[in-house]
Amino acid sequence: MLLRSWRCGLVRCLKRSPPRFTQNRSLSTTTCRRDAFDSLSGSTPGVLKKEYDTIVIGGGIMGSASAYELARRGQKVLLLEQFDFLHRKGSSHGESRIIRPTYPQKYYTQMMKQSYTLWEEAQLEAGTSVFTKTGGLDFGPSSNEGLQSLIVACEEEDVRHEVLSPAQLAARFPLVSVPDDYVAVTNPDAGMLHATKSVAMFLLLAQAAGAHTRDRIQVLDIDPSEEDGVKVYTEEGTVFANKCVVTAGAWAGKLMHQVSGLDIPLRPIHTTVGYFEVEDADRWSSDNFPVFINYDEPYEIYGCPSRDYPGLIKVALHGGPDCDPDERSLVPGYAELEDAVAPFIAKHFKGVKTTAAIAEACMYTLTPDQDFLLDFLPDCDQKVVIGAGFSGHGFKLGPLVGKVMADMALTGKCNDIEADIFSLARFDIHTTVADLY
Repeated sequence: MLLRSWRCGLVRCLKRSPPRFTQNRSLSTTTCRRDAFDSLSGSTPGVLKKEYDTIVIGGGIMGSASAYELARRGQKVLLLEQFDFLHRKGSSHGESRIIRPTYPQKYYTQMMKQSYTLWEEAQLEAGTSVFTKTGGLDFGPSSNEGLQSLIVACEEEDVRHEVLSPAQLAARFPLVSVPDDYVAVTNPDAGMLHATKSVAMFLLLAQAAGAHTRDRIQVLDIDPSEEDGVKVYTEEGTVFANKCVVTAGAWAGKLMHQVSGLDIPLRPIHTTVGYFEVEDADRWSSDNFPVFINYDEPYEIYGCPSRDYPGLIKVALHGGPDCDPDERSLVPGYAELEDAVAPFIAKHFKGVKTTAAIAEACMYTLTPDQDFLLDFLPDCDQKVVIGAGFSGHGFKLGPLVGKVMADMALTGKCNDIEADIFSLARFDIHTTVADLY
């Protein structure tokens, strides 16, 4: 349960909205949210304290989880966000994200075992739920290497799963139609995470553990040359810390270039999520239909059953055009939905309209191999830790990434991941980003 000491700090907010979450509610008003954040953090708007043990830059899922992990270990933590907390300009907002243990890469399957445990622990501590279990469906041509690797990873890591033929799939999910050369994999443990509510949960947990959290403060530069720490320059003054964790999403590449002069291969792209009307809302609901991923060429399509918006299912393309996070339009890419998603729906789903009723813009930040970047900034004596490049599949691993960031900041290493896979050394960071794609 959340700490009793919250009560005093939340008196004003409680009169308008309870701090606890329910299944379909998150903090509802900016005023209430700001009262809660300022009261719990002990900070005064417009004033930054000068010294901390660790400063975390970026308040999305990775930054909030990192701040929580550091604060619960007794660190004096400052979390900085350049926009409002829970904003919609980055990669952590919205109603849902898929959580699943099934991956073509066995190391992600292994990491998901830890992440599931950390999600459960966080929900228990917060006294709320951000996870809806639906089961999962991965399907595609039987010749697809990624899908075959996923089956092998499930077998080797003892992930609960069932491999289905097209006929078996049709019997299990009559609303799905696939060619005779397809294979499907079902998993009972997959589901949906409420994205914005998840970020709010970790923010509140971090504050309860003693972290100071401040939004609407842009970081201008980081100076790691101090003998015993780093200076972080912001619009509201300079702050000092022993360590700095950068989880700035699509802005991480720009900030790291500003700090180091290196062109780290982080490529932001503009993505679009569509919500499509279904004829039988009950059969497509999260009680009766799974989250899904299609492994096929030329597009990888994924989605969620009806829950976010009753009577609509979420379907999206894993990809999109390059973008500048400071210049991009928030207008959804309707052409992508028409060119890639609509044909997928027409081919594979029954009773679903092919024109999106609702479309929303989002962002990924890709690495060239679509593996994460979890490392130290070079030549900084391990004072600056980077968590970036989550490539559209990192949200489900947010609590584990937070633990990894905290371990690296405090001990200089982390035994929970295969460090070489996520190392900056796998790239030529002296090459411009354009040359890497």
